[in-house]
Amino acid sequence: MDISKYAVIVAGGAGTRMGTTTPKQFLLLNGKPLLYYTLKAFFDAFADIQIILVLPEEHIGTGQEIIDAYFDHQRVSITVGGRTRFHSVQNGLRLVLEESVVFVHDAVRCLVTPTLIRNCFEATLSFGSAVPVIACKDSVRILTDEGNEMLRREMVKLVQTPQTFYSKILLPAFQIDYKDKFTDEASVVESFGLKLYLIEGEEENIKITHPADLFLAEYILNTR
Repeated sequence: MDISKYAVIVAGGAGTRMGTTTPKQFLLLNGKPLLYYTLKAFFDAFADIQIILVLPEEHIGTGQEIIDAYFDHQRVSITVGGRTRFHSVQNGLRLVLEESVVFVHDAVRCLVTPTLIRNCFEATLSFGSAVPVIACKDSVRILTDEGNEMLRREMVKLVQTPQTFYSKILLPAFQIDYKDKFTDEASVVESFGLKLYLIEGEEENIKITHPADLFLAEYILNTR
């Protein structure tokens, strides 16, 4: 199906849990910034995709340097992030100018594969949305007013990105008022009254959060 494709890459991390003043998306992995691998995966998935990169205002210059060094700058737009993820995505969606399939992805999930990106696209064409998830391997408990209780872990899924939607679904959903429970795009769309379609994610599609994650990411890259 010939439809426009946009990827909103959210890169607002401050790097505090990494113990560094450098934002996580700019940390080096095998000599290149994490952001390089994220952008490359989307360009490898689709030759005609447009990328909207959402960055803190003070780091737009660094983001532009990475784009100029590795990619066609005409296929990447940069906009400023907001005070929460919701507002950052909202800012990015303002640059989606036509009916399209829109991916929203964490910049620091730099190990995402073109295969997963294409799977999300195909599922969105069929179901209107695609949210990648993986199984929960740990025992899970939920806190209650009386204490806590066990949850069946086979009923629990861990959510990843790229969360993918038709623009005619995602753009109106992001016009609703912000709520604290909006931790990702799926929660926004669900609050808008729409059902979500889950697809199988990837175990290696990790989010770089702690220093040990960088070592794991390097190992994964070197074994691919």
